Formats: sequence, structure tokens, C-alpha cells
Amino acid sequence: MTNPARTDASSAMRLWPLFLSLLVGSCTTPTPPSPTAPAPEGSPSLKVAEAAPDTAEKAKPDNTPIRQPKLVRTRIGGISIEAVTFDSRSHHLVVADQPGGPASRWADSRAAGQALGGIAAINGGFFNPDGSPLGKVVASGKTAGAENRASSLGSGYYVESPGGGMKLVRRQNYSGGRQALQAGPFLVENSKAVSGLSQRNSSARSFLATDGKSGWILARTGPSSLEGLGSALAGAKIGEIRVQSALNLDGGRSSDLWVSGSVASGPLQNRPLWNKPVRNFLVLSRRD
Repeated sequence: MTNPARTDASSAMRLWPLFLSLLVGSCTTPTPPSPTAPAPEGSPSLKVAEAAPDTAEKAKPDNTPIRQPKLVRTRIGGISIEAVTFDSRSHHLVVADQPGGPASRWADSRAAGQALGGIAAINGGFFNPDGSPLGKVVASGKTAGAENRASSLGSGYYVESPGGGMKLVRRQNYSGGRQALQAGPFLVENSKAVSGLSQRNSSARSFLATDGKSGWILARTGPSSLEGLGSALAGAKIGEIRVQSALNLDGGRSSDLWVSGSVASGPLQNRPLWNKPVRNFLVLSRRD
């Protein structure tokens, strides 16, 4: 028969190490948890934090209002300027060419503008004594002339792409368009006056300019040299449009600007009696 006292003592002896271990563990100072390691690069939480600002920027709507065509009379650098400012999102320039030569269809810019249903028009590019264009012309897909590679009078193009985008480009960058008119020289590029322009022959000028976005300017000036006009236009504002690029059109006795009464601050026709007929025009029209 087993002695109960001895059994209890033996059991107590076996349990003592367990009691001792529990006692020591409860008195040990707990180790503080290690700080959370930063999320590794590329983790989902980091991507969300980094992408938020970019996403917000891309989602920002373009609230720039469309500018309605307006006649602006101003003076910059001592040069008088009459200009039509417009927005290429609502209006565009159509090339009006006369295959039969100057005045074979239209006597002046008003006749050309009204015939094409436009609201303004200006003389276009240069032409030879025989009436042929001095440079390439594309009028609603119909091409005339050949590219002028020999002089600064053909250093640039006004181009409207098949998709409707409008731009001024150097002749070496021209790749075609549904409307195109070669002229020159460039007066302003990247908001800076082009160097090497002539300081002689102060005369009436015609030019086309843009802010590099949707703002455009169609203008005729009082007497000035090409160098003087380029210097005056560089970075200047005409109406609400700041000039980033400007291309010279045929000038002198060819300068001829017409603006209809439907344009704010219009109408206007500035074509002196001594002006001569021209080969082509740029007509400002509302987009379909």
C-alpha cells in the first residue's frame, strides 16, 4: 500500500522546477517591441502615398476659356499694330489661293474673306512677277508652287494638320497638311527675336503669331523694319495673347487686313489705294 504522504512530497518535488520557471519569467523586464520597419520601396501603401499628388495633377481639368475673335489696336515698340486675336479651338485659318494669279478671283482680302464665309482675312505669302507663288501653297488639299529653299522668304510654314491642329514650323520640319502656306522670315521663336533680321526698308508688315497653345494673332502693322518688328513682338502681349512665335507674311504694298463687323471691335479694312493685288490670302473662319 502506497504511503500518501510520500506520494504528495514526490509530486511536489517534480512540480517545483515548473513553479520556479514561472516565477522567474514573471519577474523579467519585458523587451520593448522593435520599431516597425519602414515599408519597402514599391509596397502598396508607399505607391498610394506617392501617386496621390500625380493623380490629382493629371485629373485637373482644363478650364481655360475659349477666346472669342477680337480686333485689337495697339502700339508696341513704337510700331502701330491692328490685329485679330482668336482661339484655334473655335476658329481656324483657311488658305485662299488663286490659280489664275493675283486678282483673278478676289480683288482684296475682303472679297476673299466674304467669298469663303470668313470673319477676317489677310494677304498671304510671296509671289513671283508672273503671279506664281514663291513657295509652296496648300489650299484645302490642293497644292500649288514648289518649296522655296533658297531664301528667308520661305523659312517657315503656317500649317493646319488633317486633324485640325495649327502650328508654325521651320521649312525643314514641314511634313504636309490640309492647309499650308510658306512664308518668312520668322520674326520670333521661343519668345525671342530671331537674330540677323534686316534693319532696312521700313514698311508696312503683315504677320501671323501664336502663343504656342490655342492663342493666335493675325496682324498688319505700320512702317517698321523686320528687325524692329521682331524685337517689338518678342514676348509681347497683343490683347490676351503673348507672342511665342511669329512668322512674317508678304508686306509693303501687299499688306491688306479686313475684319468683319461680327468680330468684337470691328469692322476694319486697312488696304491703302496704292496696294497691289496678291496671289493668296489667309481667311479666318469658324470651325465646322
